[in-house]
Amino acid sequence: MTVYGFHASHEQIPPADLLAAVVRAEQVGFTAAMCSDHFSPWSARQGESGFAWSWLGAALQATDLSFGVVNAPGQRYHPAIIAQAIGTLGSMFPGRFWAALGTGEASNEHITGGGWPRKEVRQQRLEESVDVIRKLLQGEEVSHDGLVTVDRARVWTRPEEPPALLAAAVSTATAERSAAWADGLITIPSGDDDHLRRMIAAYKDNGGRGKVCLQVHVSYHQDEVEAVRIAHEQWRSNVFAPPFCWDTDTAEAFDLAAEHVSPEAMHDAVRISADPGRHAEWLQAYADLGFDAIYLHHVGQEQSEFLDAFGAKVLPQLEVTRP
Repeated sequence: MTVYGFHASHEQIPPADLLAAVVRAEQVGFTAAMCSDHFSPWSARQGESGFAWSWLGAALQATDLSFGVVNAPGQRYHPAIIAQAIGTLGSMFPGRFWAALGTGEASNEHITGGGWPRKEVRQQRLEESVDVIRKLLQGEEVSHDGLVTVDRARVWTRPEEPPALLAAAVSTATAERSAAWADGLITIPSGDDDHLRRMIAAYKDNGGRGKVCLQVHVSYHQDEVEAVRIAHEQWRSNVFAPPFCWDTDTAEAFDLAAEHVSPEAMHDAVRISADPGRHAEWLQAYADLGFDAIYLHHVGQEQSEFLDAFGAKVLPQLEVTRP
């Protein structure tokens, strides 16, 4: 059975409203949640960028949901600080928190002024950071000299069981490589279902352990035209494949690139429908591919209609379980 979770988008929704939304998500039947960790939105129209780590403490306290966050250690965040943050949340809320670690995007990381490394350098930096974080969460004192530098760090506040460290991946090459260190995998739909099958296989066939998760972008409104409009207004700057989406460094640049994205093109990036049954079919098809958890991101800024409709008409059609 598959866990269905709510994705909280910090780059679109003010943190107080997002907290109310995740409380409502639990009330309508979602059994898990995750959130983004951005310094910058993808578009000036999105217009928000709340600090995920402050918000996570409030969200974990306000609900009984399990929570994850997608994070990029190594540039904007020193890995020892991320280990401390993970350790604190894991200690306060045992068994309810995980982090998915990836190489990040220039739009968030360029603020340090240190330049934006090549992909292979970012990948190596991530793996060094993961090694540092994992050792710190196990109680070791860590010193490290490499693409990240650590001097005699120790995380004193930790849970008995370290939270899971998942890999955030969009390519089969990254999924395969991350199998060596990750406690699970999270990805997004990209292309057809065969690509998702290859992602799961690339991870598991190379020794990958733990759960495999999917984050799905959806747009729901009882009026189909409005559902398309919402997706186009809020998410058209997010239709670009890597490396463009990794390397573009401002919301304004994303908006310029998205000027000629048509409303019809949004169907390639977002599951758009006014029919709850159609959404249930899409989600069941993803579950049938073998995903252990599916996190739903309604790309609109107003979440109430989506949450109420999916709680009443979509989740009851699916086999929903708790993590």
